[in-house]
Amino acid sequence: MFTSCEEEPTEANPQLDGSEEISAAVIQRFKDLHFNTDGIELVDGNYLVEGDMIITPEALEEMSDPIIVEGPKGEQYRTYNLVSTPRTIRVLGYQLNSTMSQGLDRAIANYNALNLGFTMQRTNSTSSWDIAVQSYGSGAGGVAGFPSGGDPYQYVNVYPGTASYGVSVVEHVMTHELGHCVGLRHTDWFNRSISCGSGGNEGGSSYGAVHIPGTPSQPNVDYNSIMLSCFSANESGNFSNYDRIALEYLY
Repeated sequence: MFTSCEEEPTEANPQLDGSEEISAAVIQRFKDLHFNTDGIELVDGNYLVEGDMIITPEALEEMSDPIIVEGPKGEQYRTYNLVSTPRTIRVLGYQLNSTMSQGLDRAIANYNALNLGFTMQRTNSTSSWDIAVQSYGSGAGGVAGFPSGGDPYQYVNVYPGTASYGVSVVEHVMTHELGHCVGLRHTDWFNRSISCGSGGNEGGSSYGAVHIPGTPSQPNVDYNSIMLSCFSANESGNFSNYDRIALEYLY
């Protein structure tokens, strides 16, 4: 059973601005930037595109025409922007239930087990943090964004239904979304059907889809990558070998 990075909600999500429509001009702008606009939504005044990417109206205005990376298939990828190091990334788990909290602890441990230029540290301070992880809405999966100005993206939402699959699946989704926060793209961004069963090319977009050296090259695909677009109900929550290589290369 596969669930996308951001599953379609089965009932009304109070965080969605359902009363507002996205203008044709905005949708065309995303298309011009080579985003897939299928299922685009407004979430708290920002645009949710391609399942789990949050883009603010201000960021959309500032985007220049993209450089599309062509050719490589199945390798690990990063955005143009990364997190400045060395540093400690303080992660706040905000009002999480026990399963979600355990999954976050395991996700943080996944990163701290690697030889990276940053350390992730769980914090309970609501006034001093770098990434806030919360759980609201409906369905399963998660959503996050990409780094800016050398800082990680600030917010991760892992939908409450994810907890029903157990701690290991929550760990997987938490690790995946934190990966976006530090600059990782989907391993199968060029063909979402690899992990989702359907879907096409997400596009390089202005964030970039830059191949990370040392990870598989065509025709090989890392089917164990934690950064695949969709996940199963039986995930271990662990990085693949090439995920580790990719992160240690970048950081």
